[in-house]
Amino acid sequence: IVTVNCARLLKADHHATNGVVHVIDKVIATTTNSIQQVIETEESLETLRAAVAASDLNSLLESEGQYTLLAPTNEAFEKIPRETLNRILGDPEALRDLLNHHILKTAMCAEAIIAGLTMETLEGTTLDVGCSGEELTLNGKAIIANKDVLATNGVVHFVNELLIPDSAKTLFELAQESEVSKSTDLFRQAGLSSHLT
Repeated sequence: IVTVNCARLLKADHHATNGVVHVIDKVIATTTNSIQQVIETEESLETLRAAVAASDLNSLLESEGQYTLLAPTNEAFEKIPRETLNRILGDPEALRDLLNHHILKTAMCAEAIIAGLTMETLEGTTLDVGCSGEELTLNGKAIIANKDVLATNGVVHFVNELLIPDSAKTLFELAQESEVSKSTDLFRQAGLSSHLT
């Protein structure tokens, strides 16, 4: 699937006497903002804006390149416990890992996404990007609220849930999500849960 500024290429290579015509399915709008400028101008990305500034990712998101930012909205940040959010925001390394987990190494428009696509993030982890009917999915969940916001250095999709990588979690959080959750309970009963957090 080929896209031109997120417009789908319908018919290619119509040769004319003075050039070539490619037929696409929408009008291409002028794009002047970088991904960083999109973050700075969108009200629903206020928390993300502060997180990007705190982790010094501004220069990357302004730079030349082709990235996909899965931009967590204010609503996405509000869904996680306040204690967890404050811990991540207060830990520069965890915060950077969290944000890099939301940036794909290539520009990926919605039209080019097919089921079962695995994409690498800047953090070095992978995300399963797919589709279910008309809805785009991340790791099997339809959490993309707004898609194909074009920037000069890539594309932004707004997501309404935070994708927290393992590297940004405490041992306690990792254990609760795994097969050793009963061991976690024993640590807590023994008054040792603070060691895991």
